[in-house]
Amino acid sequence: MNILFATSEAFPLIKTGGLGDVSYSLPRALQEMGHQVALILPGYRSVKHKLGRPDRRYALADEFLRDDVLLSYYGHSALGLPLYLVESDSLYDRDGGPYESGPGEGWYDNGDRFAQYCRAVVCLLKGGAAEIPQRFDVVHCNDWQTGLIPAFLQRLALPVRSVFTIHNLAYQGLFDRGTFDYLKLPDEWWHLDSLEFYGNFSFLKAGIVYADWVTTVSPTYACEIMHEPLACGMGGLLQHHRHKVVGILNGVDYDAWNPATDPYIRFHYDQHSLQEKINNKLEIQRNTGLRLSKSTPLIGLVSRLVEQKGLDWIVSAMEATLGEKVQWVVLGAGTQQYERQLQALAQANSKVISVTIGYDESLAHGIEAGCDLFAMPSRYEPCGLNQIYSLRYGSLPIVRRTGGLADTVIDASEDALEQGSATGFCFEEPSARAFTETVRRAIALYRKQKTWRKLQQQAMDQRFDWQHSAQAYLELYEQE
Repeated sequence: MNILFATSEAFPLIKTGGLGDVSYSLPRALQEMGHQVALILPGYRSVKHKLGRPDRRYALADEFLRDDVLLSYYGHSALGLPLYLVESDSLYDRDGGPYESGPGEGWYDNGDRFAQYCRAVVCLLKGGAAEIPQRFDVVHCNDWQTGLIPAFLQRLALPVRSVFTIHNLAYQGLFDRGTFDYLKLPDEWWHLDSLEFYGNFSFLKAGIVYADWVTTVSPTYACEIMHEPLACGMGGLLQHHRHKVVGILNGVDYDAWNPATDPYIRFHYDQHSLQEKINNKLEIQRNTGLRLSKSTPLIGLVSRLVEQKGLDWIVSAMEATLGEKVQWVVLGAGTQQYERQLQALAQANSKVISVTIGYDESLAHGIEAGCDLFAMPSRYEPCGLNQIYSLRYGSLPIVRRTGGLADTVIDASEDALEQGSATGFCFEEPSARAFTETVRRAIALYRKQKTWRKLQQQAMDQRFDWQHSAQAYLELYEQE
C-alpha cells in the first residue's frame, strides 16, 4: 500500500509537541511493515536549512495555488523515509515557530498558509506534478492544519482514501468569514453541515466531516469528546459522525526512549539494574542545583506550562509540600503566569525546586531517567507520551484518570498492588487538593522500598510500541 502522511511537524526536523513524535514514529512503523510511506510537510525555513538541497523540485499545476508554491522531494532524510516539502517563500520562509510568530501569537496568515499546504497535498495526490510517478492509495491527515485535505479530495472526487487524526480537539483551526472569502473556498462549504462553525469556519471540522475515517489518539479520548466539555463545542457533530470515529492509542519509539541505550543519559539501566537509576538521579540533582540526596523522592515534569496540563495544581502541590521531604524538577515553557510562578518558587527554594524554561532534549531524557515520580495531572489528555516514557524509565507517573492517561497507567490501589498490576498513581477529581493528596500517597509508598522496586519493575514491563497501533491504522486504510 502507498501511504502519504500529511503533518505540520515531524521530529527531528520540527517539533512543538507529541504530534512531532507521532509523525516520526508511525510512518516508520508502517514502512517497517512493508508499506510504501512518504511524508509531506510545509517547507518552513528551519526545516529547509536542516535538509539542504532537495533531490528534485516540481511545479504544481493548480489554479488555487500561489505562484511561488513548489514541491520539493528528498529521497533520503533524517526521518528515514521519503519526504516532500511544500515550499512557498511568501508563506513559510520566516523565522519563528510553525504556528506562532511569538508566544500565544498565531501567524496572521495561518488560514492562507495551511489552506495552500492542504491544496498542494491534494495536487500531489491528483497528479498535479506530472513528473512524479508515485501514486497513493491513502492520505493520513493530522490535526487542523491538514483538515481541508479530505474536503478537497471529496470535491475533486479523487480515488484516495483519507484518515483524519485528531491529536487535540481544542485546537480547531478557526477563522472568520473574511478569511473564508479571501481563500476563495467553495460557497457551499459555508454551511453548518460543512465548514461553518458558529459564525466562523473550522479546518478541524472539515476533516471530521469529509474524511473517510476519523481517529483520536486513545480509546478513552474517543469516548470523552462525544460530550461536553471535552467536545469543545463539537459534541453534536462528532455524535453525528460517530460511526467513523475510532480511538487508537499512540505508541512510542522505544529505540529513542530506552534507559538501557539512551545516549542522553550517563548511567544505563533496565528492570534488573535499577541501582543505576539512582546515579542518574544524583546526576540530575547535580546539574540542576538541587540538594544531593538518594533518599529524597524527586518528582519530574516535562510539559507545556499551560492550564490544560494542570499547572495551577502543580504550583499548589509544590507550595503545599514545601518543608516536606520531596524535590521537584521542571522543564517546559508556556503561559507567562505559570512560568513566573514556577521561577519564583525555584528562586526561593533552589535546593528543592529546579525550573528550566524552554525545551532541551538532553535534559528531558535526564529528567525521565533521574526522577522517581513524573507528574502529569492533566485536565484532559488526548493520549500523552511522557507517561509512557516514564513507565519505561521506572519513573512512576502521577496522572489524572483521563484520555490516554487512563488507558496507560494503573493506579497503585491496594487491590492492584496485591495483584501485581499497578504501574503508577491516578486520581479522578479535577482539583489541586486531589493531586496534592495523590503526591503525598506516592511519597508514602516511596518509603517502602521493596514495594517501590516491584512497582517500578511492573511499570517498566509495560509495552506501548507502534506495532499494534500501526496494524490498527492499516486496517482502517484498507476499509472501503
